[in-house]
Amino acid sequence: MNFFHLEQHGITVKDIRRNVAPAKLYAEAIREDPNCVIADSGALIAYSGEKTGRSPKDKRVVKNPATENEIWWGPVNIPIDEHAFRINLERARDYLNLKKYLYCFDGFAGWDPENRARIRVICSRPYHALFMHIMLIRPTADELADFGEPHAVIYNAGEFPANRLTAGMTSKTSVDLCLESKDMVILGTEYAGEMKKGVFTLMNYFGPKRGILTMHCSATADPETGRSSLMFGLSGTGKTTLSADPKRQLIGDDEHCWSDTGVFNIEGGCYAKAIDLTPESEPEIFQALRYGAVLENVVYEKETHRVDFADTSITQNTRGAYPIDFIRNARIPCIAGHPTDVIFLTCDAFGVLPPVSRLSPAQAMYHFISGYTAKVAGTEMGVTEPQATFSPCFGGPFLVWHPMKYAELLADKIRRHGANVWLVNTGWSGGSYGVGKRLKLAMTRAMIDGIHSGALAQAPSQPDPVFGFDVITQCPGVPAEVLIPRNTWSDGAAYDATAHKLAQLFSNNFRQYEDKVSPEVREAGPKV
Repeated sequence: MNFFHLEQHGITVKDIRRNVAPAKLYAEAIREDPNCVIADSGALIAYSGEKTGRSPKDKRVVKNPATENEIWWGPVNIPIDEHAFRINLERARDYLNLKKYLYCFDGFAGWDPENRARIRVICSRPYHALFMHIMLIRPTADELADFGEPHAVIYNAGEFPANRLTAGMTSKTSVDLCLESKDMVILGTEYAGEMKKGVFTLMNYFGPKRGILTMHCSATADPETGRSSLMFGLSGTGKTTLSADPKRQLIGDDEHCWSDTGVFNIEGGCYAKAIDLTPESEPEIFQALRYGAVLENVVYEKETHRVDFADTSITQNTRGAYPIDFIRNARIPCIAGHPTDVIFLTCDAFGVLPPVSRLSPAQAMYHFISGYTAKVAGTEMGVTEPQATFSPCFGGPFLVWHPMKYAELLADKIRRHGANVWLVNTGWSGGSYGVGKRLKLAMTRAMIDGIHSGALAQAPSQPDPVFGFDVITQCPGVPAEVLIPRNTWSDGAAYDATAHKLAQLFSNNFRQYEDKVSPEVREAGPKV
């Protein structure tokens, strides 16, 4: 029996299994958890039950006088009073205390020893313990011995529902965060990603208080200079694919901090989408999903345990979690110098944004706050044209402060460290979806290579008449006629009308932020 105790957290269970090795977690998952099996690749397959994705409508933040004026209240940060939070916390503790044994994982959020947070996870499923063993930074034996009291504690009682009669509850699921006590409570969902994003939300609050910009982005480094490059982008923009660059070292694929000394990854692992995964499409990710990794909610063949990544009968949100050092070109430790380049990826299904443009600091703030991409037309309810999607700072669901807080930090760091900012369109050219064609991946890679080599910083450009940014007109490996979007349309008037329409969508979306931003940032948007 492990005699590590958690009484200070209201946990009375005597058998606390702290920082259990993956091999033992595998054995206990197979023996004790009927929802876990081993894939033919050696990865642990686990199922999260009814919830196969995050539950953003059930996320709550305690409204406390000490912090309430700092929080961006609204649909992202829904308030809960402290009494209701205490009821949920007690409910989670009561459930966990019914167990014969519990798992505790102590790890770090942040690779920079000067700016990392000590995170403690208390849970009952070995799958959850293994997941956080992967996603947090694993302490050495000496670091674990000197771990001390954590900065934050996650109580994962996701197998037990919230009480619907508790004030502020809208379902049996509740994911609650108290910034004052730094406690997180999970009830009614066993989806492991809630823990990962809970840690990110905590970092998104405490980082900016210390002048550290927290970012929902991927990051790579030049192996010779050690300088980094950041890549922001919503789902479907190509962030994961373009970050897998054999010429560069991977710092991380999802969550980073930009401090006074450089960039560092928050996480110790990656949590990649697994839908339609093949060794040809994503070779690095495919080979990383082996022993020591977790495959979540995938379908497998019963005799061979071979995973069918194309089968989405459980969910389209199939996932794989693996330690970042499973990626061959990972930069360990995951720390690098200040960025030379900040890249905003957008998949513009309207087909009007240029393939690559350079942004001023004010334009960078505008487009960072906007966080634009577009989804292709669907068939639901007669939708026949692209749909614009805006997510502030390219990570709206995880922000705690108003988006302007993060945008100001970004602009300040860009100016102080001389980073170039780029908007790269990975979407359509020659017309909107259904008429034009999506830009070839080889062309986009050539543009990213031109950014990283410094070639595009010296390339000629011309201002876009609607959006105002500088459109790059020459790029090695890309035909010049592709770089000016209007020239690729057969009907110039149709291009002008569509560009005006997209500009109006930007303007309409930005109105919700105008009272918080400077006149310079407001004027950096498109001219409607």
